[in-house]
Amino acid sequence: MGAPHNIKRYGEVWPEFRIQYGLEILEKLKNKIILSGGWAWHFMSEKGHTEYKHAHDHKDIDVFVKKEDVADVVMLLVKEGFQKVWTRYDHLPSEENFRRYEKTIELESGKFHRITIDFFERDDLETILANGFTVVKPEVLLTFYRNIHSSDKCWAVITARDLLEKGIDPVGHPRLSEIPK
Repeated sequence: MGAPHNIKRYGEVWPEFRIQYGLEILEKLKNKIILSGGWAWHFMSEKGHTEYKHAHDHKDIDVFVKKEDVADVVMLLVKEGFQKVWTRYDHLPSEENFRRYEKTIELESGKFHRITIDFFERDDLETILANGFTVVKPEVLLTFYRNIHSSDKCWAVITARDLLEKGIDPVGHPRLSEIPK
């Protein structure tokens, strides 16, 4: 589980380039992937929301891929300049067959930005369509914060859990990307 948030930093937003580069690759993959983690919450949020760092985790892109689509996704990632990156998790037995792909981009400032895609294989997920993307159903996604995703402190996770407990569908709810009061 993630460390508690520093509430003094609650107004911080993700750099626009991080969102833009993420959206570019996701658009190319959209018909072959199921989004999880922060990007799933991103698409379940209202369109045009502010990209607060504590609302949705955009450090990496978590995707599930059905076994039948794995080869197509890997070929597309390689074509787009992504490379397989070995992690400490690669040798561990897993139902999800985890992989990581990364691409480094030089920004106009001369600095470098790394796009990381954490890639899990899975055929049995309950999904919904949110803002044109297939995402893990919120009730299922919340269960991943015990083993697949690290931070259960993001506002969207806390808010979705609260809304679902009250019988309210969190998809499209404005609180998924609002600073908590």
